[in-house]
Amino acid sequence: MVMSFSWMRSAFVAILVGLTVSACGYNSIPTAEEQAKAKWADVQNNYQRRADLIPNLVATVQGYAKQEREVLTAVVEARAKATQIKIDVSELSDPAKLKQFQDAQNQLSGALGRLLAVSENYPDLKSNQNFLALQSQLEGTENRITVARRDYIEAVRVYNTELKTFPGILWASTFFRANKPMAEFAANETAQTPPPVKF
Repeated sequence: MVMSFSWMRSAFVAILVGLTVSACGYNSIPTAEEQAKAKWADVQNNYQRRADLIPNLVATVQGYAKQEREVLTAVVEARAKATQIKIDVSELSDPAKLKQFQDAQNQLSGALGRLLAVSENYPDLKSNQNFLALQSQLEGTENRITVARRDYIEAVRVYNTELKTFPGILWASTFFRANKPMAEFAANETAQTPPPVKF
């Protein structure tokens, strides 16, 4: 009878500790971290989709705009640079690495914008079905990138807040000391300048 009582007491204490730990936020930090990493994977997936579309777009434009070598070369070079810079999830707490990645992607965005503006000079290109389909896919991809970046920023906000607020700060200072705040995307310098409109 004494052994049965001590076993029941041990089981009760184990259940009570389990409930206390699950209710006190111990799992919040790893959950938020995994959510942010998953959102980062979405960001990378959408940037890769854009990089995969670019060779087809460049080839289509080359057929029409042979003298626009400078613009086409800039797009190809920007794509090469953007696809070379990779960020592993373990580097998400390094703002300098994220800025380097973001700068390469912004350079590619600018080059793509110039390439799409070139189409205005070529009426045949503007009506080409392949070009229109690629342009539509790129626009859709840019929208997906925007949504993925917004979702990543929100997931990082939740994770970083968990590291700094109660009770997460207790867990961060004990069991999760290695966890560092993750870097967020920041608007580039040109984001505050509205694009010029010419008629």
